[in-house]
Amino acid sequence: MSVLREGNATVSAEAEAFYTESLKLLTQSGIPFLLGGTYAVSAYTGITRPTKDIDIFCCGGDFPRILGHFQDHGFETEIEDERWIGKVKHGDLFFDVIFNSAVAINPVTDRWFKEEHRAVICGTDVRIVAPTEMIFSKSFVQMRHKYDGPDVAHLILKQHDAIDWKRLLAHMGQYWEVLLIHLLNFRFIYPTERDCVPDWLVSELLERMHERAKLPVAQTRICRGRLFSREDYLIDVTEWGFADVVGEEGKNG
Repeated sequence: MSVLREGNATVSAEAEAFYTESLKLLTQSGIPFLLGGTYAVSAYTGITRPTKDIDIFCCGGDFPRILGHFQDHGFETEIEDERWIGKVKHGDLFFDVIFNSAVAINPVTDRWFKEEHRAVICGTDVRIVAPTEMIFSKSFVQMRHKYDGPDVAHLILKQHDAIDWKRLLAHMGQYWEVLLIHLLNFRFIYPTERDCVPDWLVSELLERMHERAKLPVAQTRICRGRLFSREDYLIDVTEWGFADVVGEEGKNG
């Protein structure tokens, strides 16, 4: 178990009071959860920046339990998207309850709770998402208005010894190229810190790329950009004739 210093973020006094109460209620509920987002990044890297909310991660089966617990305590709740996210609200303030990614390829499972990393957030000692799963989830956040690549690079730089690289590779599965892209990005950003990433992992990914190049091009033209951003790559599947990642072909290509 690793115990980190307090994770900080720049928020208003009203927001901090809401987060403090919310984390205490979550802890008292006994429902397993992990805190991610800006506070966890701060705890792991020391980077402080403004945030508009906190991100609570849980398994899919615990998602309704958390929302129900806060309803019982007088809070308003909202299911923004049944596939991955809900909210607990108090006036204009809120926090997200997340159990998957927007495209349902990063489900929170028991493996996310394999390691115990703790930090004091808003005065409450809580478990935070492990560095391995932080990188897994953030690697796919690549939208025009929100890109988490710098977070991935900073997590590798500051927490490389705490990352379970084999587990991260297993998480990536068929999307291993996304991991390779981030590792090459890291090597470019920090040319003197390349030892932060195991040589065997880079060799494995480059070998996969070499072997993939020997195979024929797939018959179906797909756009996997939708795994990063459904909006930014919408034109690809609606006008340019690419199949969506769920296999639905664009009709106007």
